[in-house]
Amino acid sequence: MRFTGKSVVITGATGGLGRAAAKRFHDEGAHVALVDLHQNDLDAFLQTFDTGSKRIIGIEADVSKNTDVKKYVNETMAVFGRIDTLFNNAGIEGSISSLEDYEEDTFDRVVQVNIKGVWLGMRYCADAMRKSGGGSIINTASAAGLMATPSLIAYGASKHAVIGMTKSASIELAPAGIRVNAVCPGVINTRMMRSIEEQTIPDNPEEYVKAVSEKTPLGRYGEPEEVASLVAFLASDEATYITGSSYVIDGGLLNA
Repeated sequence: MRFTGKSVVITGATGGLGRAAAKRFHDEGAHVALVDLHQNDLDAFLQTFDTGSKRIIGIEADVSKNTDVKKYVNETMAVFGRIDTLFNNAGIEGSISSLEDYEEDTFDRVVQVNIKGVWLGMRYCADAMRKSGGGSIINTASAAGLMATPSLIAYGASKHAVIGMTKSASIELAPAGIRVNAVCPGVINTRMMRSIEEQTIPDNPEEYVKAVSEKTPLGRYGEPEEVASLVAFLASDEATYITGSSYVIDGGLLNA
């Protein structure tokens, strides 16, 4: 797969999945716009690329804010002239708590980032994609969007919503040649899992890793690069007849 001449926007770009996807797309020739909440984090990540590269930029933005999403779309268009792919990846886990004790402010923030942020990204990138004759949107959902998530009620609800929005958007945007799919990772070796491990078993987070790895048929956590490979496939010309689908990448855990 090559993306030479294509422009890719990645939200949540300094997290594990975002970093892996950015490396993959950049290595395959794409122009890449990295979007995340803090410019310092973006600048540090940009330093890991060829400092002379004109094919990668960092844009500070809060994906839950309308004006910020317009900003990252407009800046990408100003620099690269087009948007072919949106990896709508920004998301937060919230806290682990019973539904009765879950903090309202935390619930609201999870919904703002994980649902509203995905919707706004699709809303404004779709118009840019129309100008290029089509494109591909890949939303990061989760295996949690396909199962019950006791103690992670906001996160699970938000990922169910992402899968629902993906299906609806795929129908609405198909006439414009825009494909919309979702990836549903299971346990992936990222900061988010460190947070979940530490919240679940504070005294011994490694016990959580051991238990989940043993339950997973493939016997381990997934790596961000494995998810990035799926994202790259869905963005590529090898997936031109795929839209409205949600792809589980979880080492078999959902069926275990």
